[in-house]
Amino acid sequence: MPEEGIKYVPKEELLSWEELLRLSRIFAKEGVSKVRITGGEPLLRRDIMFFIKGLSEIDGIEKINLTTNGTVTGKYLDELWKYGVRSINLSLDTLDKERFFAITRRDEYDVVMECFYRMIDMGFSVKINCVVMAGINDQDIIPLVKLTQELPVSVRFIEEMPFNGEGKEKGHLVWDYKKILSEIESTFPKINKLQDPANSTAYNYQLEGGQGSFGIIAAYSRTFCGSCNRIRLTPKGVVKTCLYDEGVFNIKNIMRAGATDEEISLAIYEAVSGKAKDGFEAEKKRALNFPVSESMSTIGG
Repeated sequence: MPEEGIKYVPKEELLSWEELLRLSRIFAKEGVSKVRITGGEPLLRRDIMFFIKGLSEIDGIEKINLTTNGTVTGKYLDELWKYGVRSINLSLDTLDKERFFAITRRDEYDVVMECFYRMIDMGFSVKINCVVMAGINDQDIIPLVKLTQELPVSVRFIEEMPFNGEGKEKGHLVWDYKKILSEIESTFPKINKLQDPANSTAYNYQLEGGQGSFGIIAAYSRTFCGSCNRIRLTPKGVVKTCLYDEGVFNIKNIMRAGATDEEISLAIYEAVSGKAKDGFEAEKKRALNFPVSESMSTIGG
């Protein structure tokens, strides 16, 4: 989180819930069966349960997943379960209270951990997303892996990406997926490689006898691009076929210009058909004056 916080977008620039539900129905007709709601913190947006309830009523949408930081999630858990949400990703980069405050600039560690344990008790499939940052939280790798031995939780370690609002020079990465795995193996020699699901972005593993599992996402190395089947829609209506592109087109603009569902479907099809072969190609296509430097809090985690 930038120290000065983030600048909120005027409401009229955002896709409305009705526009988002219309787009979700169009995506569902084209074969999309899973929707992930992310942020920033998506539960801060007013009336989001109206949207989630609407998603649950769309034919073809089989899974509604949520990524959250856990600070306000607790009060919504019953409603989330009611509307069919069964999988929640918790953004949690450390199990240390002081480091949590340094990273998030919020004194909410106890609130987040209380929410975490309640989600497990309620039966949600819980995944922890941890971005490994050199000199900041690399000492949390082992404690987080230990968590998977005791609890039915999946921990995913994510290579640090340049989406921090500042940008970093190419080659900055200290903790790549190989080093993260090596660090884990130095403490836990008995690790089982799991079968990675189709289109998985993570290499998945399990400690011998562990209740949960852990995975490593090569987000900066971009080794999974060939099987990626995701499409991203920002709150302002920008369609991204790769996290590293600068946006393919703005779907909000054509919607508000009166496009039919069929015309919107065609625009989506053309965007997906022209997708870069990997994140490196997508990054190269960005305009010279628009390098990879935006904050993940504005793209969606």
